[in-house]
Amino acid sequence: MTGRERFLAACRGETVDVTPIWIMRQAGRYLPEYRTLRSRISMEDALNTPEAATEITLMPLERFDLDAAIIFSDILPPLTGMGLDLEFVPSHGPRINNPLRSTKAVDMLGVPPADETMGATLEAIRQVRCELEPRNLALLGFAGAPFTLASYAIEGGSTRTFAHTKAFMYTEPAAWDRLMIKLSGVIIDYLNEQIHAGADCVQLFDSWVGALSRYDYDRYVKPYSHRVLSAIEDKAPVIHFSTNTGAYLDTLSGAGGHVIGVDWRIPIDKARQLVNKPVMGNLDPCTLLGPWRELMPHAKEVMQRIGGHFGHIFNLGHGILPETPIENVRQLVNYVHNYPHG
Repeated sequence: MTGRERFLAACRGETVDVTPIWIMRQAGRYLPEYRTLRSRISMEDALNTPEAATEITLMPLERFDLDAAIIFSDILPPLTGMGLDLEFVPSHGPRINNPLRSTKAVDMLGVPPADETMGATLEAIRQVRCELEPRNLALLGFAGAPFTLASYAIEGGSTRTFAHTKAFMYTEPAAWDRLMIKLSGVIIDYLNEQIHAGADCVQLFDSWVGALSRYDYDRYVKPYSHRVLSAIEDKAPVIHFSTNTGAYLDTLSGAGGHVIGVDWRIPIDKARQLVNKPVMGNLDPCTLLGPWRELMPHAKEVMQRIGGHFGHIFNLGHGILPETPIENVRQLVNYVHNYPHG
């Protein structure tokens, strides 16, 4: 099978010849060629220049026998089009200089079409699609989920407590609903445009939703994630990704998605039983920092637990770390592709 055929078959839970593999944040800081490019241009320029985003997207495919590429982008730029002042601060990360702290600020947010605000990323998808055709590899697009985007918009950046987000959610439920409806509408439009531009599959990142209890997820988040996922599931395969949600992975799966992303905090066989869908994951990114003799048993554990079942895409439980040795990635990809299947 080609990488594209293998990847899409796994998304559907169908028979594959070997387990497909791609790695979250595979086009990023662990690659020396990425660091070289980024030494010349800012993060904003890399995101807003289709040629640069295309070059970065293709970098890992020159090194590793991966089955899919994921477009180089970020989950936050759609917030800029809505009226938020997003800045990528070197050595710090993303920062929103006008975070949402009032109901009026929510009501002032715009909902412009993605083809106006995210044109550079959509053009990069078209360019990468052309590059991938002769290689027969899959292309993933992605977007942030409503809760994760709302959290960034309210907190203004990274947080450990999500105090501002939860306080707004609890004290202004009507404004929270308006915010989540706006965000989910923007996300639906953006993902549809990515599919139209050439993405074979899209991933919804809810990286921060693990900060919530099961009750809060069901009440304040699930309806909006379901709105997004149900609107795009008939257009292309969809991966629904989250972290630290093992306690309510079943209800998260119920929000939608053809494939459920699994972090390293729950055994992947247990996760598969909970969701009864194809799964993706679930290697701890930190295992790639050790020598192969220690990394291999962790990879083997994932493969043994999934037991040769179809409907598994091998991946890390979150993004690859900047300190990751290149050779470890190469050995991991080769190990997964050569693992006895079936």
